[in-house]
Amino acid sequence: MPTIKVNHLNLYYELHGPESAPVLVLNNGLIMSAATSWVFQTKTLSKHYRVLQYDCRGQGQSDHPETPYSIELHADDLAALLEELGIKSAHIAGISYGGEVAQAFGVKYPAKTRSLILIDTVSEVGPELQLVIESWVDALKAQDPLGFFHATVPWNFSQEFIANNSALLEDAKERYKFLDFPAVINLCEAFFEVDFTVRLAEIEVPTCIMVGELDLIKGIPYARILKKSIPHAELHIIDGAGHASCWERPQEFNSIILGFLAKYA
Repeated sequence: MPTIKVNHLNLYYELHGPESAPVLVLNNGLIMSAATSWVFQTKTLSKHYRVLQYDCRGQGQSDHPETPYSIELHADDLAALLEELGIKSAHIAGISYGGEVAQAFGVKYPAKTRSLILIDTVSEVGPELQLVIESWVDALKAQDPLGFFHATVPWNFSQEFIANNSALLEDAKERYKFLDFPAVINLCEAFFEVDFTVRLAEIEVPTCIMVGELDLIKGIPYARILKKSIPHAELHIIDGAGHASCWERPQEFNSIILGFLAKYA
């Protein structure tokens, strides 16, 4: 399991695909991990790109420092990771929390950003979204894995996915018992500070915005804010997908990414 030390902590990472291919970075969602998030993407995308999957601080197999996190700090960690790996620039993709990290990276490190792919993500936190994440934090502070599971699952998946994947969700329920709750709280607190909309006009690289049609938490209204604010961005709505669109509609998800990158890689 490769790790690399950047900014005084160890980050877990995986590299897949031809060494000579353009690099595509995949940033995980809040309680996702590099080892599990992209099971429907890695094989397909790595046929064409050098895919870098990693856990940001507080996630998965990377270090979980007790000090506060920020989205900009995650962007700094990613910049340092690319430098340590000898990668001068990359296509930067991210889903949900990872999409917020991708935005921060694109704004702060334009020379390292070849394109952006922003999936089921937001550039600002509306009052309804604030309330949802605060309910998650309440369950986390109560050290209640079942409560956290019940608070998150209806927002993260469509009704159809929940109905058809009971076994998968039962397995996930068990994994919630092993989450590092203080680290997830730190991630949530960092999310509350997301406020990029006024800076999105600074993004000059090609940008692809993707959103699940049925995403209840970071859905189409937020995607339209991104589309309106980023010059020459393109917007794709994934039919029938909830928030976790990479799992719910993987073929459509992968096709959009490959089609977009084919124009700019």
